[in-house]
Amino acid sequence: MASENALDNPDSYTVAWIAALPIERAAAEAMLDEEHAAPTGFTRHQTDTNVYTWGRVGEHNIVIASLAAGDYGTTSAATTASSLLASLPSIRVGLFVGIGGGIARPDDDRDIRLGDIVVSQPDGTSGGVCQYDLIKAKSGDKRERKGFLGRPPTVLLNAIVKIQGVHERKDSKVPSFIQEMLEKHPKMGKRSKKNPGYAHQGLNNDRLFKASCDHVPGLDCRGCDTAGEVQRDPRDATEPEIHYGIIASGNTLVKDAAARDRIVADVGEDCICFEMEAAGLMNHFPCLVIRGICDYADSHKNDRWQRYASATAAAYAKELLAYVPATGSGEGFKVKLLSLFPVLLTDFMQPLMFSVTLAENLRQEPRGSPRSSRPTSDRDTKYPAP
Repeated sequence: MASENALDNPDSYTVAWIAALPIERAAAEAMLDEEHAAPTGFTRHQTDTNVYTWGRVGEHNIVIASLAAGDYGTTSAATTASSLLASLPSIRVGLFVGIGGGIARPDDDRDIRLGDIVVSQPDGTSGGVCQYDLIKAKSGDKRERKGFLGRPPTVLLNAIVKIQGVHERKDSKVPSFIQEMLEKHPKMGKRSKKNPGYAHQGLNNDRLFKASCDHVPGLDCRGCDTAGEVQRDPRDATEPEIHYGIIASGNTLVKDAAARDRIVADVGEDCICFEMEAAGLMNHFPCLVIRGICDYADSHKNDRWQRYASATAAAYAKELLAYVPATGSGEGFKVKLLSLFPVLLTDFMQPLMFSVTLAENLRQEPRGSPRSSRPTSDRDTKYPAP
């Protein structure tokens, strides 16, 4: 990755890439084509405590931020995003990239494997992310999902359609981007007991168990009952597959199969992934949520696949950006953020009080382009770094 001097204008940065964990941030930074110094004239908002990485991917100038160490959940994500927007109102594209728990249904054409990529995509009832811990209990033991989270900006949804079409004809570039990452950063490919590295972890280490089969205490599943393992057709290669659908987000770490299945019953069968932060972003920082699958949200969860899953998600984000139009300084997309919320942002809950106007400003199209109708979108299970 080459390095260059600082850019002349902070407004040159129009893409914000947010991670929650250090391993996710490492994967994001490893995908940069160039790393920059802080731009000339950058003035940090007085409430902004984020630490930024500046750089370029293809034609896009990107700023990377992450949650503070030890912070998880929807409120922490909202705080990070709102602080970023306060300092960089030129941002028009948001990516929330990291790891998640997959909901694998091999018999229902949802054969999600560890290392696969899940991308939030709206359907008729959801903007791509749903908050699974915001449920109304009704009579007759019925439960109903409350609220509606905003969907990603139209420019990102158009890019999804484009990349889906390309992948009908050509292989994804995700494997080649990961290989380039490992060649440029050899340490990321090294394996140890403490750190399994960012390379594929081996098909023999990807085991899916029935919901009734609990994990036998231990660092891995060698002691688990093989009779409880779900038999799946072997894949011909280790390249990750890409799945599009609904991501369930909330403040609870899901690592119990029975709880997982109850939540899926509440939020809908289109749910294919769990995570812990995206619900705090979608109405204030319209973004696309991209998750690499590191476990199956059950008791067999361990940290082995987290780094590789971080890499696959980051590599997909890089590939997707090639289909997002670059806009130079981002003129026409600027968010008049300081007029939308009080200067005193230090109150812990203040980010959750932002006006939905912020989301609309972030979604606005370039000047002169027709406006499209926009339905309105949530993220995956977040796990502490190993």
